[in-house]
Amino acid sequence: MAKAELFQKDIPKEERVFYYASDDDDVIKTDEQEKKVEVGLPENYEFIPKNPFKKLYSAILFRIFKLFGQYYERGYWQAKFYGREKLKAAKGKGYVIYANHTNPFHDVFGPALAADRRIFTIVSPVNLKVPGIGKFLPYIGALPLGKSEAEKKAFNEAVDKRLEQKNVLIVYPEAHVWPYYTKIHKFPAGDRSFKYAARNNLPIFTMVTTYHERKDKKRGDLPRMDIYLDGPFWPDDKKTEDENRAKLAKEAYDSMVKLSRKNTYEYFEYRKKK
Repeated sequence: MAKAELFQKDIPKEERVFYYASDDDDVIKTDEQEKKVEVGLPENYEFIPKNPFKKLYSAILFRIFKLFGQYYERGYWQAKFYGREKLKAAKGKGYVIYANHTNPFHDVFGPALAADRRIFTIVSPVNLKVPGIGKFLPYIGALPLGKSEAEKKAFNEAVDKRLEQKNVLIVYPEAHVWPYYTKIHKFPAGDRSFKYAARNNLPIFTMVTTYHERKDKKRGDLPRMDIYLDGPFWPDDKKTEDENRAKLAKEAYDSMVKLSRKNTYEYFEYRKKK
């Protein structure tokens, strides 16, 4: 079946089974991943546009994107958000949200509705190759990971700058999309993705999308969503950056596991290969 169908239409029950070898598997792969093509950034990629017209275009596009997200999230997925009031603890500061990765379409729009300000999301460069929307992603807040040392440096400077501007950074620490998965994976990169909050001494929050049976059957067995936010979790000024990375990673994982227990409906079945 086509990848988009997994998230946009009801799938026959007998086809709702995924087999995996390890928690680090990509059960859904892009064409580039399947062909084992390594995708890099365009030459001289600009992480933060300097052109004022590009900045204006980005601001307008993000507003349109968020308006469409309201319709998509609340209409298509019947999404409800819980815990947004906790974000007030980060008033006057940038912060980082760590979210589970279970639906690539919702994962684009959901954080924009959950956060209380402009978001910027860490993505793989392969996302810039997605037909249609890929070229617009940088304008609505995508921050693609760099490959070369120069790209990595520019990426990290852009992340720090966006947080300094009191924006929200969105991170998917599980790295791999598992459709409608109701548990939380161990983070493949360990605590490395928690360096952004640790080095900037900023709070983190967690966001977990959970799945539930619909009362109506207009979309068949397709689930609806509840999205929960938890936090804040702060770095400890008595600890080193490495110690704070480990501290925040543990707190985020424990929080996400706790929130994942609110799932009440398993749309896909996951079976480990023997």
